[in-house]
Amino acid sequence: MLTIYTDLLCIGAGLAGERAAVEVAGAGFNVICLSLVPARRSHSVAAQGGMQAALGNAAMGEGDSPDVHFADTVKGSDWGCDQEVARLFCDTAPIEMRRLASWGVPWNRVVAGVHTYYKGGKPFEKEERKEKEGLIHARAFGGTAKWRTCYASDGTGHSVLYTMDNRAAQLGVEVHDRVEAISLIHDGGNCLGAVCRCLRTGKLVTYISKATLIATGGFGRIYRASTNAIINDGGGLIAAIETGVVPLGNMEAIQFHPTGIVPTDILVTEGCRGDGGTLLDADEYRFMPDYEPEKAELASRDVVARRMTEHMLKGKGIKSPYGDHLWLDIRHLGEKHIRTKLREVDEICQSFLGIDPVHQLIPVRPTQHYSMGGVRTNKDGAAYGLSGLFGAGEASCWDMHGFNRLGGNSLAETVVAGGIVGGRIAEFLAGCELAIRTSVVRDRQALDEERVKNLVEKSGGSENVYQVREAMFDVLQEVAFIYRNGKDLESGVERLKEILARAKNVRLRSGGVGANPELALAIKLPGMVKLAQCVVYGALKRTESRGSHTREDYPERNDRDWLTRTLATWREGADVPTLDYEPATPSFELPPGDRGYGGGRIIPMDNPPAGPGADKE
Repeated sequence: MLTIYTDLLCIGAGLAGERAAVEVAGAGFNVICLSLVPARRSHSVAAQGGMQAALGNAAMGEGDSPDVHFADTVKGSDWGCDQEVARLFCDTAPIEMRRLASWGVPWNRVVAGVHTYYKGGKPFEKEERKEKEGLIHARAFGGTAKWRTCYASDGTGHSVLYTMDNRAAQLGVEVHDRVEAISLIHDGGNCLGAVCRCLRTGKLVTYISKATLIATGGFGRIYRASTNAIINDGGGLIAAIETGVVPLGNMEAIQFHPTGIVPTDILVTEGCRGDGGTLLDADEYRFMPDYEPEKAELASRDVVARRMTEHMLKGKGIKSPYGDHLWLDIRHLGEKHIRTKLREVDEICQSFLGIDPVHQLIPVRPTQHYSMGGVRTNKDGAAYGLSGLFGAGEASCWDMHGFNRLGGNSLAETVVAGGIVGGRIAEFLAGCELAIRTSVVRDRQALDEERVKNLVEKSGGSENVYQVREAMFDVLQEVAFIYRNGKDLESGVERLKEILARAKNVRLRSGGVGANPELALAIKLPGMVKLAQCVVYGALKRTESRGSHTREDYPERNDRDWLTRTLATWREGADVPTLDYEPATPSFELPPGDRGYGGGRIIPMDNPPAGPGADKE
């Protein structure tokens, strides 16, 4: 088996992975990034709306600061985040946006003068100041007190990823595309690299590294209806949880984006609502102000998705062959705005729906979009359980999002966390000498070779891999979507136990070891079902509602008992994960309180922390 050595092995070549790679390569170390697709096709490229950073350049962003951004982020998380990490992120984000500009990102810029903007479908005027002309502009996003989402029309991910890939190439970062990590090599205490599979030839390759970074993005494709690319099936998280010692954090915290188009579930950006778009029901009535009088369509994503679902359950949805949906109306924004600042939305609507959003309504409904959970790391990005293993981006639980993330915070997190974690990896490598027991590597290689051989040679097994996946889809769609309850979740746990046994008993209908999607799925399917079980089992045990986790039978946010982070570890031979808990944050800069939107009752902490300055009375 071919063995390749490097200082840093980055599993994933999206924004988080390449930003960390740039930092490490800039410090003089060798870096290899693995990617299922060419780096510029990583799912980061699909991000549309923008990146949050408190620059305060826009007229509607005046008075913004990292403090205001921090408060919005903590409230958006429903107090489920690590406030130390949220503070680190908010303070660093403005620096990173300016750094990206210096590397070549074509941010939209402030144009001085009087401009029209829309709120709730109605036009208003704002005046951009002359002294701010040419600085990075911002748009409105949900759950924010100020306009702070930096953007490049609605192709922000595209612009930033292409810029980052250029920067990585300049620094000599190697990208090995169409290569998938199928397991981590470790000795129980140290991560030593990964066994990978070439998706072209099917051959296994071993990568030995001093440090390994998991940056594989989200795992939304364990759901049937998701905005995620098909490559977002949780490969990095599967490799981590299969170690038996690396926990995944907050896996029950799944975000459902309000505006996936029907029927494809492709995302249309929150920028549509940030720029003034409205949500309409079957009567073309704008209903969100009835539920959220202050924030309306610009409440946080968990709240808007929940209100939309609630409204459809009242019979106000539009009937279609694909189920009920609602309308997104951006017609009033005008042709010039839609064809320029929302041009990707325009192209998506015309290409996938055959409609022109300048003149027609867009059919939308909530769909799985983002995973707040992931490989649990500390504030430096170091994974729990194994030295030398790190995580960044959506694949990690860093944890600045808690139980709901604000739009624009995730895309910004990729580069902010990527830079911070990359710096910590460089420090780790500076003092690292790798000692490897060759037997550890050989044993891991042998296990993976046997696993693939058994599938290819059709040794035993009777289950169809696609039918097993559909069964997993059914469970998540039925019990772990926007609304959850104990009875359904208990049923889901038992069903997933059976599905896991089936996933370990598949038989391929195809042949060949190379470019074979059935084989690729069969290798990952048991791990995908384990991720699904982490979601469902974690949701069952969390008897409260917080952020995107909504329990019909426990509607209160329970700060007394559940101001915690779930840690899920999978022991060998188990059919459910072992769950442990840790405090959501080591300290409170912003004590728990009301978010200001979303409603709901709160069960307070028995001994709430005193606010800043309380000891100075």
